[in-house]
Amino acid sequence: MSSTVARLLLLAASVTPALSFCGAHTHLDRRQEGEVEVNEFGYAGTIGPLLWTSLDPELNSACSTGMRQSPIDMVPEHFNMMPGSSIALTIPDVPEGAEFENLGTTVEVVMEGLGGGLTMSDGTVYNLSQFHFHHPSEHIDNGVSMPMEMHMVFQTEANEVAVIGVYIDIEDTGAAASGGGSGNYTLGPGVNATLAARNQLHRRAPSSLLETVFASVEEIAEPGSHTTTAPLVMSEVVDALTAGNFQAYSGSLTTPPCTEEVSWMVSTQKLVISTSTFINARSVLGFNSRYPQNTPGEPNLLQLAAQT
Repeated sequence: MSSTVARLLLLAASVTPALSFCGAHTHLDRRQEGEVEVNEFGYAGTIGPLLWTSLDPELNSACSTGMRQSPIDMVPEHFNMMPGSSIALTIPDVPEGAEFENLGTTVEVVMEGLGGGLTMSDGTVYNLSQFHFHHPSEHIDNGVSMPMEMHMVFQTEANEVAVIGVYIDIEDTGAAASGGGSGNYTLGPGVNATLAARNQLHRRAPSSLLETVFASVEEIAEPGSHTTTAPLVMSEVVDALTAGNFQAYSGSLTTPPCTEEVSWMVSTQKLVISTSTFINARSVLGFNSRYPQNTPGEPNLLQLAAQT
């Protein structure tokens, strides 16, 4: 075992009791009315992803031992392609706005009880609990990191979890107008096709839903703060998601306790936000992405590191 890994494991074992025994708040916990619980984990240092298990060794053990952890690089051999039309996704508009909270590790729109739902082809019914954001994207789009990612979290009455992941890109009207700045270079059919697809994405108008949500993000700049968004028109996102495909795989929560058997569906439909909106969102989110995990079914990367 290398001295670096040995020191890492020693630190994990000797983390202070105050951290070891605190229950890490997750996106799935129910909060008391009027309160926003700030998460105890983080994304750097001794509370970052490498040491999440040490924050609560019993509860968070899957973070360092699980073999189907998320996020992953979404390469074709890692997922099954599922048509968006194969699911019934219904999310009503929210004319009175929704609760928008800063959990310290992300910002979250609370949708519980507002009628959103997902019915799978096998008849399993999930209810929409919330959606939150990561910067940069947690999943990797076939080797490419995207600026942000939205996670829409659904649960059944039996607490089974399904998450729809949606990549978020930044509007670039200058690049779109100039053909992406590629000039007259010929980079090969595959690369040129990728550039063409990305330029087409940039030509799309920013998502009205995301622009509306993030218009309030500066009101919740402090962890533990909350506000109410302007009215939310959810039909835009529902229509976009069901018009595309989903890259489906069985993974985990991307935050402690890293629980597995989460049904992931990463959309092939990307949403776009304006540059100014991205800057405002980034200033509040900071960096909040877990590093990519091993191929589903393969040993946990932390266990492999400990063996070297």
